[in-house]
Amino acid sequence: MLDELLVLVQKRGYTSNAKDLESFITYKNLLAANTDRTELEASRTRHMSLLSDLAAPIRPSRMRRYSEQATTEFVRRALDHARKTFDSPPPLKPFLPTHDQLRLRLRSKDEEIDQRLHAPKRKPLPERLPEADESEVKALLKRSGVIAKYDREQVSSQDIQRLRPGQWLNDEIINFYGALVMGRAESSNKENNKNKSKFLNVHYFSTFFWSKLEKDGYEKARLAKWTKKFDIFTKDVVVIPVNHNNMHWTGAAINFRQKRVESYDSMDIYHKNVFKHLRLYLDAEHKNKKKAPFDFTGWVDYTLEDTPQQENGYDCGVFTCQFLQALSRGEESFNFTQKDIPYLRRRMIWEVAHARLRDDDP
Repeated sequence: MLDELLVLVQKRGYTSNAKDLESFITYKNLLAANTDRTELEASRTRHMSLLSDLAAPIRPSRMRRYSEQATTEFVRRALDHARKTFDSPPPLKPFLPTHDQLRLRLRSKDEEIDQRLHAPKRKPLPERLPEADESEVKALLKRSGVIAKYDREQVSSQDIQRLRPGQWLNDEIINFYGALVMGRAESSNKENNKNKSKFLNVHYFSTFFWSKLEKDGYEKARLAKWTKKFDIFTKDVVVIPVNHNNMHWTGAAINFRQKRVESYDSMDIYHKNVFKHLRLYLDAEHKNKKKAPFDFTGWVDYTLEDTPQQENGYDCGVFTCQFLQALSRGEESFNFTQKDIPYLRRRMIWEVAHARLRDDDP
């Protein structure tokens, strides 16, 4: 049955193998069972992603551990649903936007199209690192102890194993990578203060920011202290890794240049809650620092319609790191897909060990 399902989804562009498909179905179902239904409905009505329907009828009666494989019955139900839905037209959108919403959406879309048309064409990512770097990566995975330190972040030999294929990323890897993203932007802007830097004026909030904001709120979490030494409203963009229910990583951004609250999810589920909490944060932070409510005139909630999507149950952290890295450059699209993830994992091992991001790729 799994093989038959694989054939069906490959007709829609799926590129991974049966084992990854099985992990994807299990993972999608786990997320669906622990996600607000309005988020799921919004996901399905935004646009039909490659495997967006597979979890719809599959609701477990109890929480499953992610490590458990999908049962035969589980795959059978997914296959039955796939047969019924893959050839059917997408559902109608549940509501019509207001005139102001439509105007802002069209303006944002026009700007996005214009930027894409005038942006230089990027080459595809390579499949491998240079041979010397590939050899170094193999050696790094055999080391023990501390692999690298940067700013206040540290990655151990246990942490670096998370960048092997098929592994979830942890806070240590994501925060180390986020520190590299912010450090690169700060260094570039200092060196090019008289000329325009290709990197934006970026701030990175660690993985703990979102958990505090969502759980405790601005006041109780004392988030005002997080920006005691700088003015967040002078930044071009603030990038934020978001952990949903300790099960899934996504990328988010407060884009002051474009007046957008942004959400990028490689499973295309979690957006509504991100928009809500980041808007609440912006307003509370502005009231605290500027003594006035934040002016949301012209601001839109934004997600890229063709955000790269994962095809398994474990690559969300890598997607998130690459989303944040691209956003720090001011890019309006992403030049990677699922097929690039094996290369990107090995590149990230090299980058973490050297405590700097490679600039030799397009």
